[in-house]
Amino acid sequence: MQSELDAYLDHLRCERQVSAHTLDGYRRDLERLLEHCRVQGVTRWDALNQAQLRLLVAGLHGKGQSSRSLARLLSAVRGFYRYLADQGLCRHDPAAGLCPPRGERRLPRALDADRAMQLLEGGVEDDFIARRDQAILELFYSSGLRLSELVGLDLERLDLAEGLVEVRGKGGKARVLPVGRQAREALTAWLPLRALVAPAQGPLFVSRQGRRLGARAVQLRVRAAGARELGAKLHPHMLRHSFASHLLESSQDLRAVQELLGHADIGTTQIYTHLDFQHLAKVYDQAHPRARRKPDR
Repeated sequence: MQSELDAYLDHLRCERQVSAHTLDGYRRDLERLLEHCRVQGVTRWDALNQAQLRLLVAGLHGKGQSSRSLARLLSAVRGFYRYLADQGLCRHDPAAGLCPPRGERRLPRALDADRAMQLLEGGVEDDFIARRDQAILELFYSSGLRLSELVGLDLERLDLAEGLVEVRGKGGKARVLPVGRQAREALTAWLPLRALVAPAQGPLFVSRQGRRLGARAVQLRVRAAGARELGAKLHPHMLRHSFASHLLESSQDLRAVQELLGHADIGTTQIYTHLDFQHLAKVYDQAHPRARRKPDR
């Protein structure tokens, strides 16, 4: 069983070319499944049944595992059993039709529009680090990029004249996004400084040594900006959440926001609709005949 699991992980790394983070998650989940099989006396992958897998999920839930973590585990199991089926090693999927226990869905944290402006409109010094960090913040908020999309972005994928950027999202799927005016201005100010340490092609955001800026470095720079400008914790995904919620509030177009975020399932995008509730409630109070308050006498 271990050798078949190792072969699958090699398949993910070499053929599917999943990220190191995703690979580590799959490895942890499937090693946990393997240990459960040993405890249950299951000696072949095709001998694992749904009742035994459900027992693992229930046990982890009882120990406090979140619904999201359990959903990830089941997704890992489904992917593994698809691989086994393709290899002719198994004819069934014990995770088929199995859902994780429902839990409270965590709502994304977002800056309100005033706080976003406060973050982005602070004074910017004319130096390498300050111009780069401002361009990063503006691009996150302008285009709703994931952290992995921003750090993987190459200069040749950016078209400032047209105000467009092409990014590679989950599963290597490409999408083209608009870049707002202020983000274009910040990038225009950054690029001459970048040109001093890096060639005309390659990573858009680099260190002083001309090397691609990593995810951890970007997280730290965003955190520093949040502490400096807002006196609060800030992370890259909060800027993506802010982009989505502010755009949805203005446009009311959930499908467009789904496309811009690169969500495969609109259900993922719908989590942002709660952020617009106060706006909708205000519209209702002003427009619905039975909601209008009587004038004070």
